[in-house]
Amino acid sequence: MYQFDRAEYEKRMAWYTEARFGMFIHWGLYAIPARGEWVRSTERIPKEEYMKYFEEFDPVDFDPKKWAKAAKEAGMKYMVLTAKHHDGFCLFDSQYTEFKSTNTRCGRDLVKEYVEAVRAEGLKVGLYFSLLDWYHEDYPHYGDAHHPMRDDPSFGNEGREFDRYLTYLHNQVREICTNYGKIDILWFDFSYGEGENALRGEAWRASELVDMVRTLQPGVIIDNRLEVSGEGFGSLWEGNPTPYHGDFVSPEQIIPPNGLLDQNGNDLIWEACVTMNNNWGYCQNDRFFKPSSMLIKKLVECVSKGGNLLLNVGPDAKGNIPPQSMAILSDIGAWMSLNSESIYGCGKAGMEKPDMGRITRKGNKLYYHLFENTVGCMPLSGLRREEVKEIRWLATGAEAPIAKGWIYDNYPDIVFADLGPDPVLPDPVDTVLEVTLAE
Repeated sequence: MYQFDRAEYEKRMAWYTEARFGMFIHWGLYAIPARGEWVRSTERIPKEEYMKYFEEFDPVDFDPKKWAKAAKEAGMKYMVLTAKHHDGFCLFDSQYTEFKSTNTRCGRDLVKEYVEAVRAEGLKVGLYFSLLDWYHEDYPHYGDAHHPMRDDPSFGNEGREFDRYLTYLHNQVREICTNYGKIDILWFDFSYGEGENALRGEAWRASELVDMVRTLQPGVIIDNRLEVSGEGFGSLWEGNPTPYHGDFVSPEQIIPPNGLLDQNGNDLIWEACVTMNNNWGYCQNDRFFKPSSMLIKKLVECVSKGGNLLLNVGPDAKGNIPPQSMAILSDIGAWMSLNSESIYGCGKAGMEKPDMGRITRKGNKLYYHLFENTVGCMPLSGLRREEVKEIRWLATGAEAPIAKGWIYDNYPDIVFADLGPDPVLPDPVDTVLEVTLAE
């Protein structure tokens, strides 16, 4: 049975904390009604009515090579696709259900094509798998917190055998871990409820499940949602990891205000999963996209707090990433092409956040992310002159001299960088200074 080992844990997490930036992809039948991935639950849609989307599903533009190329050009290092979401529809050819992409007009194993495309771009492969399943007859219906038929007593749970469902769930996870080569991330979603009816931890036969996963995929990274959901941190935070502990904490639609530490004050590995607009799955009327400038700064914020950013796209019914998302990815990629050294392998600086932006660190390099300019030369708070070997503009490699003069002599505990006479920074979103510390 799998047991936590700190040295093995740190070894398998090394690439992940180096990467810092990934793409989440929520895609399935729900792209057709185009009202978000929870549409069947929120609108209480019966199975028979939802099946019309199964009959229609034919993403004629599906090309995971385009997805992977867009992710790589944006500077992302890994991708996570919803192999199965809560509606139970599988994008892979499972032998345990007929509710799968190979039985639609599409007739293809979409996970197989996805993993091949991701690997071809040199990116790490991630798959999301829902612990919930609103299609399976043995999953709780009436009285469940989320099932579409939760309020209809005619869908009582008599005759439903949850353990039979768990065997089904485990069998499908075994397929994912067996049929698609090396999987780098397995992103389970999600545990919920309290008391004797809670679906979390061993209610999923989680120790057995994780032991199987780690036997079949020894280096895989697993999130913490076998234990908790977005509302908790899990047993790694408690300092007493269960056999099904999460390798990272998964805050959703929030960047932790102060990063995340365990209850003993040690750094936790975490990843903020964030949507570009307000929905995970494609939503025709959701045009509230976060500006690329904001998302660049949020990536920097995550790294400066010791975390990763998993940024979501929701392809449409034809399989296209929306043009608004593609434009955002292009903008982020342009910034990353000049500034990725301040992201990859970086983390907390161990210094107070400056007024003008944020700081990331890698070894003896500090990266000052300047979101706005200052009057006069730029104060690099937390540093003295004798601590600084050199300052460079990260995008060009040009020197930024240390400012001298009576104005700055008044502040002997702060080093100032002379950025020249232009009050407008070269990059209005985030101009990065690379500061090399003296040995």
